[in-house]
Amino acid sequence: MSYGERSDSATGPSRSRQPTFHLPYGDSSLRFSLPPTMQAVVAEARPATPLSDPAQAVAEALAAPVGSPPLRELARGGERACIVFTDITRACPDSLLVPALLDELEQAGVRDEDIILLCGTGLHRPSTPEEKAAKLGPRVAARYRVIDNSPQDASRLVDLGITPQGAPVRIHRAAVEADLLLSTGVVEPHQFAGYSGGSKTLAIGAAGEALIAHTHGPQFLDDPRARLGRVDDNPFQDVVVDAARRGGLGFILNVVADDARRILRVAAGHPQMAFRDLVAFARSIYEVPVPGPADIVIAGVGFPKDVNLYQVSRAASYLALAAAPLVRPGGYLIVPARCQEGAGSGVGEQRFLKAMRDAPDVRFILGNARRRGYPPGQQRAFLMAKVLDQARVVIVGSECPELVAACKMIPAATMDEALALAEGELGKACRVLIVPHALLTLPVITQASDSAGTS
Repeated sequence: MSYGERSDSATGPSRSRQPTFHLPYGDSSLRFSLPPTMQAVVAEARPATPLSDPAQAVAEALAAPVGSPPLRELARGGERACIVFTDITRACPDSLLVPALLDELEQAGVRDEDIILLCGTGLHRPSTPEEKAAKLGPRVAARYRVIDNSPQDASRLVDLGITPQGAPVRIHRAAVEADLLLSTGVVEPHQFAGYSGGSKTLAIGAAGEALIAHTHGPQFLDDPRARLGRVDDNPFQDVVVDAARRGGLGFILNVVADDARRILRVAAGHPQMAFRDLVAFARSIYEVPVPGPADIVIAGVGFPKDVNLYQVSRAASYLALAAAPLVRPGGYLIVPARCQEGAGSGVGEQRFLKAMRDAPDVRFILGNARRRGYPPGQQRAFLMAKVLDQARVVIVGSECPELVAACKMIPAATMDEALALAEGELGKACRVLIVPHALLTLPVITQASDSAGTS
Protein backbone atom coordinates (compact mmCIF):
# COMPACT_ATOMS: atom_id res chain seq x y z
CA MET A 1 0.00 0.00 0.00
CA SER A 2 1.13 3.55 -0.69
CA TYR A 3 -0.26 7.05 -0.59
CA GLY A 4 -3.07 7.36 -3.07
CA GLU A 5 -4.69 4.11 -1.87
CA ARG A 6 -7.25 3.30 0.81
CA SER A 7 -6.30 1.24 3.87
CA ASP A 8 -9.74 0.08 4.93
CA SER A 9 -10.69 -3.48 4.10
CA ALA A 10 -14.28 -2.66 3.18
CA THR A 11 -13.40 -1.81 -0.41
CA GLY A 12 -9.76 -2.83 -0.65
CA PRO A 13 -7.00 -0.60 -2.05
CA SER A 14 -8.21 1.82 -4.72
CA ARG A 15 -6.43 4.66 -6.45
CA SER A 16 -7.57 8.04 -5.12
CA ARG A 17 -9.19 10.33 -7.73
CA GLN A 18 -9.64 13.33 -5.44
CA PRO A 19 -13.08 12.23 -4.25
CA THR A 20 -15.27 14.03 -1.77
CA PHE A 21 -14.40 12.92 1.76
CA HIS A 22 -16.74 13.01 4.75
CA LEU A 23 -15.73 13.59 8.36
CA PRO A 24 -17.94 13.72 11.45
CA TYR A 25 -18.61 17.23 12.71
CA GLY A 26 -20.84 17.46 15.76
CA ASP A 27 -23.97 15.43 15.00
CA SER A 28 -23.58 15.99 11.27
CA SER A 29 -20.73 15.70 8.79
CA LEU A 30 -18.26 17.90 6.93
CA ARG A 31 -17.38 17.39 3.25
CA PHE A 32 -14.16 18.33 1.54
CA SER A 33 -11.88 17.48 -1.35
CA LEU A 34 -8.11 17.59 -1.56
CA PRO A 35 -6.11 19.66 -4.05
CA PRO A 36 -5.30 17.51 -7.10
CA THR A 37 -1.58 17.32 -6.28
CA MET A 38 -2.16 15.66 -2.91
CA GLN A 39 -2.25 11.88 -2.55
CA ALA A 40 -4.29 10.32 0.23
CA VAL A 41 -4.70 7.18 2.24
CA VAL A 42 -7.97 6.74 4.12
CA ALA A 43 -7.65 4.69 7.32
CA GLU A 44 -10.88 3.28 8.67
CA ALA A 45 -11.67 0.54 11.12
CA ARG A 46 -12.45 -2.80 9.53
CA PRO A 47 -16.14 -3.40 8.95
CA ALA A 48 -18.07 -5.38 11.53
CA THR A 49 -21.75 -6.21 11.60
CA PRO A 50 -23.64 -4.41 14.38
CA LEU A 51 -25.62 -6.63 16.70
CA SER A 52 -29.15 -7.04 15.36
CA ASP A 53 -30.68 -7.12 18.85
CA PRO A 54 -28.40 -5.33 21.34
CA ALA A 55 -30.80 -5.81 24.25
CA GLN A 56 -30.84 -9.56 23.65
CA ALA A 57 -27.05 -9.61 23.37
CA VAL A 58 -26.76 -7.82 26.72
CA ALA A 59 -29.16 -10.32 28.29
CA GLU A 60 -27.11 -13.22 26.91
CA ALA A 61 -23.86 -11.69 28.19
CA LEU A 62 -25.35 -11.32 31.65
CA ALA A 63 -26.64 -14.89 31.58
CA ALA A 64 -23.22 -16.28 30.60
CA PRO A 65 -20.62 -13.89 32.05
CA VAL A 66 -16.90 -14.31 31.44
CA GLY A 67 -15.04 -15.70 34.46
CA SER A 68 -17.84 -14.98 36.93
CA PRO A 69 -21.14 -16.35 38.20
CA PRO A 70 -24.18 -14.48 36.87
CA LEU A 71 -24.90 -11.18 38.57
CA ARG A 72 -28.20 -12.34 40.05
CA GLU A 73 -26.24 -15.08 41.85
CA LEU A 74 -23.69 -12.59 43.19
CA ALA A 75 -26.29 -10.13 44.50
CA ARG A 76 -28.25 -10.55 47.72
CA GLY A 77 -31.34 -8.85 49.02
CA GLY A 78 -30.48 -6.36 51.77
CA GLU A 79 -27.04 -5.62 50.30
CA ARG A 80 -25.95 -2.23 48.99
CA ALA A 81 -25.02 -1.99 45.32
CA CYS A 82 -23.27 0.72 43.33
CA ILE A 83 -23.08 0.97 39.55
CA VAL A 84 -20.39 3.29 38.18
CA PHE A 85 -21.35 4.47 34.70
CA THR A 86 -19.57 6.64 32.16
CA ASP A 87 -20.12 10.39 31.78
CA ILE A 88 -21.36 12.27 28.72
CA THR A 89 -17.87 12.39 27.15
CA ARG A 90 -17.98 8.62 26.58
CA ALA A 91 -20.13 7.16 23.80
CA CYS A 92 -21.18 4.25 25.99
CA PRO A 93 -24.81 3.00 25.69
CA ASP A 94 -25.49 3.31 29.41
CA SER A 95 -29.23 3.73 28.77
CA LEU A 96 -29.13 0.08 27.67
CA LEU A 97 -26.48 -1.30 30.02
CA VAL A 98 -27.50 0.23 33.35
CA PRO A 99 -31.20 -0.82 33.17
CA ALA A 100 -30.06 -4.36 32.36
CA LEU A 101 -27.86 -4.41 35.47
CA LEU A 102 -30.68 -2.96 37.54
CA ASP A 103 -33.04 -5.69 36.34
CA GLU A 104 -30.54 -8.31 37.49
CA LEU A 105 -30.27 -6.66 40.90
CA GLU A 106 -34.05 -6.49 41.20
CA GLN A 107 -34.34 -10.19 40.36
CA ALA A 108 -31.88 -10.89 43.19
CA GLY A 109 -33.99 -8.91 45.66
CA VAL A 110 -31.85 -5.74 45.94
CA ARG A 111 -34.09 -2.80 46.81
CA ASP A 112 -34.10 0.48 44.90
CA GLU A 113 -33.10 2.41 48.02
CA ASP A 114 -29.99 0.24 48.38
CA ILE A 115 -28.68 1.15 44.93
CA ILE A 116 -26.53 4.17 43.98
CA LEU A 117 -25.72 5.09 40.40
CA LEU A 118 -22.38 6.92 40.34
CA CYS A 119 -21.44 8.93 37.26
CA GLY A 120 -17.71 8.43 36.68
CA THR A 121 -16.86 12.02 35.80
CA GLY A 122 -13.23 11.81 36.97
CA LEU A 123 -12.16 15.46 36.98
CA HIS A 124 -14.62 16.49 34.27
CA ARG A 125 -17.43 18.85 35.18
CA PRO A 126 -20.44 17.42 37.03
CA SER A 127 -23.15 15.99 34.82
CA THR A 128 -26.36 17.93 34.36
CA PRO A 129 -29.82 16.48 35.11
CA GLU A 130 -30.45 16.36 31.37
CA GLU A 131 -27.21 14.42 30.79
CA LYS A 132 -28.06 11.96 33.55
CA ALA A 133 -31.45 11.37 31.94
CA ALA A 134 -29.82 10.97 28.51
CA LYS A 135 -27.19 8.53 29.79
CA LEU A 136 -29.52 6.40 31.92
CA GLY A 137 -32.97 6.99 30.46
CA PRO A 138 -35.51 9.28 32.18
CA ARG A 139 -37.19 6.46 34.08
CA VAL A 140 -33.97 5.21 35.66
CA ALA A 141 -32.69 8.72 36.40
CA ALA A 142 -35.93 9.54 38.23
CA ARG A 143 -36.24 6.23 40.09
CA TYR A 144 -32.76 5.79 41.57
CA ARG A 145 -30.27 7.92 43.45
CA VAL A 146 -27.80 9.29 40.88
CA ILE A 147 -24.65 11.14 41.97
CA ASP A 148 -21.41 12.41 40.42
CA ASN A 149 -17.83 11.70 41.41
CA SER A 150 -16.36 14.16 43.94
CA PRO A 151 -12.61 14.01 43.27
CA GLN A 152 -11.69 17.00 45.44
CA ASP A 153 -13.94 16.29 48.44
CA ALA A 154 -11.88 14.27 50.92
CA SER A 155 -14.97 13.44 52.99
CA ARG A 156 -16.41 11.50 50.05
CA LEU A 157 -13.27 9.50 49.32
CA VAL A 158 -11.84 6.39 50.96
CA ASP A 159 -8.06 5.97 51.21
CA LEU A 160 -7.12 2.49 49.96
CA GLY A 161 -3.36 2.77 50.22
CA ILE A 162 -0.54 2.98 47.70
CA THR A 163 -0.06 0.72 44.70
CA PRO A 164 3.35 -0.86 43.95
CA GLN A 165 3.76 1.85 41.31
CA GLY A 166 3.34 4.51 44.01
CA ALA A 167 -0.20 5.58 43.08
CA PRO A 168 -2.33 6.85 46.00
CA VAL A 169 -5.68 5.09 45.65
CA ARG A 170 -8.65 7.12 46.83
CA ILE A 171 -12.06 6.06 45.51
CA HIS A 172 -15.52 7.53 46.01
CA ARG A 173 -17.09 6.31 49.24
CA ALA A 174 -20.33 5.23 47.55
CA ALA A 175 -18.35 2.75 45.45
CA VAL A 176 -16.04 1.43 48.17
CA GLU A 177 -18.76 0.96 50.78
CA ALA A 178 -21.07 -0.96 48.45
CA ASP A 179 -21.42 -4.69 49.04
CA LEU A 180 -21.55 -5.17 45.29
CA LEU A 181 -19.67 -2.83 42.95
CA LEU A 182 -20.36 -2.85 39.21
CA SER A 183 -19.35 -0.70 36.26
CA THR A 184 -20.15 -0.13 32.62
CA GLY A 185 -17.74 0.91 29.91
CA VAL A 186 -16.85 1.08 26.24
CA VAL A 187 -13.65 -0.61 25.08
CA GLU A 188 -11.92 1.72 22.62
CA PRO A 189 -8.38 2.98 22.00
CA HIS A 190 -6.95 5.09 24.83
CA GLN A 191 -3.84 7.27 24.86
CA PHE A 192 -2.32 5.80 28.06
CA ALA A 193 -4.36 2.72 29.01
CA GLY A 194 -3.99 1.11 25.58
CA TYR A 195 -7.71 0.48 25.59
CA SER A 196 -10.34 2.17 27.73
CA GLY A 197 -13.12 0.39 29.59
CA GLY A 198 -12.69 -2.43 32.08
CA SER A 199 -11.29 -1.20 35.39
CA LYS A 200 -10.83 2.38 34.21
CA THR A 201 -14.46 3.48 34.64
CA LEU A 202 -14.06 3.00 38.38
CA ALA A 203 -10.35 3.60 38.87
CA ILE A 204 -10.31 6.96 37.06
CA GLY A 205 -13.98 7.92 36.77
CA ALA A 206 -14.66 7.48 40.50
CA ALA A 207 -11.17 8.37 41.76
CA GLY A 208 -9.85 11.16 43.90
CA GLU A 209 -7.68 13.85 42.40
CA ALA A 210 -4.46 12.35 43.78
CA LEU A 211 -4.91 9.07 41.88
CA ILE A 212 -5.84 10.88 38.67
CA ALA A 213 -2.81 13.16 39.11
CA HIS A 214 -0.45 10.22 39.55
CA THR A 215 -1.70 8.23 36.57
CA HIS A 216 -1.62 11.28 34.31
CA GLY A 217 1.79 12.53 35.43
CA PRO A 218 4.81 12.94 33.15
CA GLN A 219 6.42 9.72 34.40
CA PHE A 220 3.53 7.81 32.77
CA LEU A 221 3.07 10.02 29.73
CA ASP A 222 6.77 9.81 28.87
CA ASP A 223 6.82 6.02 29.36
CA PRO A 224 6.85 4.27 25.96
CA ARG A 225 4.87 1.39 27.43
CA ALA A 226 1.82 3.57 28.20
CA ARG A 227 0.66 3.84 24.62
CA LEU A 228 -2.36 3.39 22.38
CA GLY A 229 -3.29 -0.23 21.83
CA ARG A 230 -0.91 -1.64 24.44
CA VAL A 231 -2.50 -3.41 27.40
CA ASP A 232 0.24 -5.82 28.52
CA ASP A 233 3.21 -4.41 30.46
CA ASN A 234 1.49 -1.03 30.54
CA PRO A 235 2.08 0.83 33.82
CA PHE A 236 -1.09 2.90 33.47
CA GLN A 237 -3.20 -0.22 32.95
CA ASP A 238 -1.45 -1.90 35.89
CA VAL A 239 -2.41 0.96 38.21
CA VAL A 240 -6.07 1.09 37.19
CA VAL A 241 -6.42 -2.67 37.58
CA ASP A 242 -4.87 -2.55 41.06
CA ALA A 243 -6.98 0.47 42.07
CA ALA A 244 -10.19 -1.18 40.88
CA ARG A 245 -9.33 -4.35 42.78
CA ARG A 246 -8.73 -2.34 45.96
CA GLY A 247 -12.01 -0.53 45.39
CA GLY A 248 -13.84 -3.84 45.20
CA LEU A 249 -14.96 -3.84 41.57
CA GLY A 250 -16.60 -7.22 41.13
CA PHE A 251 -18.44 -7.22 37.83
CA ILE A 252 -18.45 -5.23 34.59
CA LEU A 253 -20.73 -4.88 31.59
CA ASN A 254 -18.80 -3.42 28.63
CA VAL A 255 -19.25 -3.06 24.89
CA VAL A 256 -17.32 -2.42 21.70
CA ALA A 257 -19.11 0.02 19.38
CA ASP A 258 -18.55 1.41 15.90
CA ASP A 259 -18.29 5.04 14.80
CA ALA A 260 -22.10 5.29 14.62
CA ARG A 261 -22.30 4.12 18.24
CA ARG A 262 -23.84 0.82 17.19
CA ILE A 263 -22.91 -2.10 19.44
CA LEU A 264 -20.64 -4.71 17.88
CA ARG A 265 -19.90 -6.93 20.88
CA VAL A 266 -20.90 -7.22 24.54
CA ALA A 267 -19.19 -8.94 27.45
CA ALA A 268 -20.00 -9.12 31.14
CA GLY A 269 -18.32 -10.66 34.14
CA HIS A 270 -14.90 -10.59 35.79
CA PRO A 271 -13.38 -7.11 35.34
CA GLN A 272 -10.18 -8.32 33.70
CA MET A 273 -11.40 -11.41 31.86
CA ALA A 274 -14.40 -9.68 30.25
CA PHE A 275 -12.24 -6.67 29.38
CA ARG A 276 -9.59 -8.85 27.71
CA ASP A 277 -12.26 -10.61 25.68
CA LEU A 278 -13.42 -7.26 24.30
CA VAL A 279 -9.88 -5.94 23.73
CA ALA A 280 -9.11 -8.92 21.50
CA PHE A 281 -12.18 -8.16 19.41
CA ALA A 282 -11.52 -4.41 19.38
CA ARG A 283 -8.01 -4.95 18.06
CA SER A 284 -9.33 -7.00 15.17
CA ILE A 285 -11.35 -4.06 13.87
CA TYR A 286 -9.64 -0.87 15.11
CA GLU A 287 -6.00 -1.61 14.19
CA VAL A 288 -5.38 -1.04 10.47
CA PRO A 289 -2.17 -0.82 8.40
CA VAL A 290 -1.00 2.41 6.76
CA PRO A 291 2.22 3.38 4.95
CA GLY A 292 4.85 5.63 6.52
CA PRO A 293 4.11 8.95 8.23
CA ALA A 294 2.18 11.58 6.27
CA ASP A 295 2.83 15.26 5.69
CA ILE A 296 -0.77 16.04 6.62
CA VAL A 297 -3.04 13.99 8.87
CA ILE A 298 -6.75 14.84 8.86
CA ALA A 299 -8.63 13.49 11.87
CA GLY A 300 -12.38 13.25 12.45
CA VAL A 301 -13.86 13.33 15.94
CA GLY A 302 -17.60 14.12 16.06
CA PHE A 303 -20.04 14.12 18.99
CA PRO A 304 -19.63 13.70 21.94
CA LYS A 305 -15.86 14.19 21.88
CA ASP A 306 -15.84 17.36 19.81
CA VAL A 307 -17.83 19.47 22.26
CA ASN A 308 -14.69 21.01 23.76
CA LEU A 309 -11.06 21.55 22.84
CA TYR A 310 -9.77 19.36 25.68
CA GLN A 311 -11.52 16.30 24.25
CA VAL A 312 -10.87 17.26 20.61
CA SER A 313 -7.13 17.45 21.22
CA ARG A 314 -7.13 13.69 21.81
CA ALA A 315 -7.36 13.14 18.06
CA ALA A 316 -4.12 15.04 17.48
CA SER A 317 -2.23 13.38 20.32
CA TYR A 318 -3.49 9.88 19.45
CA LEU A 319 -2.07 10.16 15.95
CA ALA A 320 1.06 12.21 16.61
CA LEU A 321 2.12 10.27 19.72
CA ALA A 322 1.38 6.76 18.50
CA ALA A 323 4.11 4.17 18.96
CA ALA A 324 5.14 5.06 15.41
CA PRO A 325 4.08 8.70 14.86
CA LEU A 326 1.74 9.13 11.92
CA VAL A 327 2.64 12.73 11.04
CA ARG A 328 6.17 13.58 9.98
CA PRO A 329 8.16 16.25 11.87
CA GLY A 330 7.04 19.66 10.68
CA GLY A 331 3.78 18.28 9.31
CA TYR A 332 0.17 19.29 9.89
CA LEU A 333 -2.65 17.73 11.91
CA ILE A 334 -6.08 19.02 10.85
CA VAL A 335 -9.10 18.37 13.07
CA PRO A 336 -12.62 19.65 12.31
CA ALA A 337 -14.56 20.26 15.54
CA ARG A 338 -17.29 22.56 16.82
CA CYS A 339 -15.90 23.02 20.35
CA GLN A 340 -19.17 24.63 21.39
CA GLU A 341 -18.16 24.36 25.06
CA GLY A 342 -14.83 26.10 24.46
CA ALA A 343 -12.01 24.36 26.29
CA GLY A 344 -14.50 22.67 28.63
CA SER A 345 -15.71 23.81 32.04
CA GLY A 346 -14.48 21.00 34.30
CA VAL A 347 -11.52 21.36 36.65
CA GLY A 348 -9.25 19.38 34.34
CA GLU A 349 -10.34 21.22 31.22
CA GLN A 350 -9.75 24.61 32.84
CA ARG A 351 -6.27 23.56 33.96
CA PHE A 352 -5.53 22.51 30.39
CA LEU A 353 -6.70 25.89 29.13
CA LYS A 354 -4.66 27.86 31.64
CA ALA A 355 -1.47 25.92 30.93
CA MET A 356 -1.84 26.23 27.16
CA ARG A 357 -2.87 29.88 27.20
CA ASP A 358 -0.48 31.25 29.80
CA ALA A 359 2.77 29.58 28.73
CA PRO A 360 5.03 31.63 26.44
CA ASP A 361 5.62 28.59 24.19
CA VAL A 362 5.30 24.82 24.13
CA ARG A 363 8.91 24.21 25.20
CA PHE A 364 8.08 26.06 28.43
CA ILE A 365 5.14 23.70 29.06
CA LEU A 366 7.34 20.64 28.51
CA GLY A 367 10.21 21.83 30.68
CA ASN A 368 7.98 23.06 33.49
CA ALA A 369 6.00 19.81 33.55
CA ARG A 370 9.09 17.63 33.72
CA ARG A 371 10.69 19.76 36.43
CA ARG A 372 7.67 20.39 38.64
CA GLY A 373 4.92 18.02 37.53
CA TYR A 374 1.36 19.30 37.19
CA PRO A 375 -2.16 18.78 38.54
CA PRO A 376 -4.51 16.36 36.73
CA GLY A 377 -6.14 17.80 33.65
CA GLN A 378 -2.97 19.67 32.82
CA GLN A 379 -1.54 16.44 31.41
CA ARG A 380 -3.44 17.22 28.23
CA ALA A 381 -1.45 20.45 27.91
CA PHE A 382 1.75 18.41 28.36
CA LEU A 383 0.67 16.00 25.63
CA MET A 384 -0.35 18.76 23.27
CA ALA A 385 2.94 20.54 23.89
CA LYS A 386 4.70 17.34 22.81
CA VAL A 387 2.56 17.29 19.67
CA LEU A 388 3.04 20.99 18.90
CA ASP A 389 6.77 20.70 19.39
CA GLN A 390 6.79 18.45 16.31
CA ALA A 391 3.84 19.52 14.17
CA ARG A 392 1.20 22.19 13.60
CA VAL A 393 -2.38 21.55 14.71
CA VAL A 394 -5.27 23.22 12.87
CA ILE A 395 -8.80 23.16 14.32
CA VAL A 396 -11.40 23.68 11.58
CA GLY A 397 -14.83 25.21 12.11
CA SER A 398 -14.60 25.76 15.86
CA GLU A 399 -17.02 28.12 17.56
CA CYS A 400 -14.13 29.57 19.59
CA PRO A 401 -11.32 30.45 17.14
CA GLU A 402 -9.75 32.98 19.53
CA LEU A 403 -9.45 30.32 22.22
CA VAL A 404 -7.93 27.86 19.73
CA ALA A 405 -5.29 30.46 18.84
CA ALA A 406 -4.64 31.22 22.52
CA CYS A 407 -3.95 27.51 23.01
CA LYS A 408 -1.20 27.66 20.37
CA MET A 409 -3.21 25.88 17.71
CA ILE A 410 -4.35 27.37 14.41
CA PRO A 411 -8.05 28.13 13.83
CA ALA A 412 -9.39 27.77 10.30
CA ALA A 413 -12.92 28.47 9.14
CA THR A 414 -12.97 25.78 6.45
CA MET A 415 -11.07 22.71 5.30
CA ASP A 416 -10.01 24.59 2.16
CA GLU A 417 -8.39 27.24 4.34
CA ALA A 418 -6.62 24.62 6.47
CA LEU A 419 -5.33 22.73 3.42
CA ALA A 420 -4.12 25.95 1.82
CA LEU A 421 -2.15 26.76 4.99
CA ALA A 422 -0.50 23.35 4.93
CA GLU A 423 0.16 23.43 1.20
CA GLY A 424 1.69 26.89 1.45
CA GLU A 425 4.26 25.69 3.96
CA LEU A 426 4.84 22.08 2.91
CA GLY A 427 4.46 22.35 -0.86
CA LYS A 428 1.92 20.91 -3.23
CA ALA A 429 2.81 17.22 -3.45
CA CYS A 430 1.81 16.36 0.12
CA ARG A 431 0.98 12.90 1.37
CA VAL A 432 -2.25 12.93 3.34
CA LEU A 433 -3.57 10.42 5.86
CA ILE A 434 -7.32 10.78 6.47
CA VAL A 435 -8.66 9.11 9.62
CA PRO A 436 -12.43 9.76 9.64
CA HIS A 437 -12.87 8.37 13.14
CA ALA A 438 -9.56 9.11 14.82
CA LEU A 439 -10.58 7.96 18.29
CA LEU A 440 -11.85 4.61 17.02
CA THR A 441 -9.03 3.77 14.63
CA LEU A 442 -5.46 2.70 15.33
CA PRO A 443 -3.40 3.18 12.16
CA VAL A 444 -0.26 1.07 12.35
CA ILE A 445 2.68 1.89 10.07
CA THR A 446 3.68 -1.19 8.09
CA GLN A 447 6.32 0.22 5.75
CA ALA A 448 9.09 2.64 6.62
CA SER A 449 10.30 3.20 3.10
CA ASP A 450 9.51 6.40 1.21
CA SER A 451 8.28 7.98 4.45
CA ALA A 452 10.45 11.02 4.86
CA GLY A 453 7.72 13.25 3.42
CA THR A 454 7.68 15.74 0.63
CA SER A 455 8.01 19.46 0.45
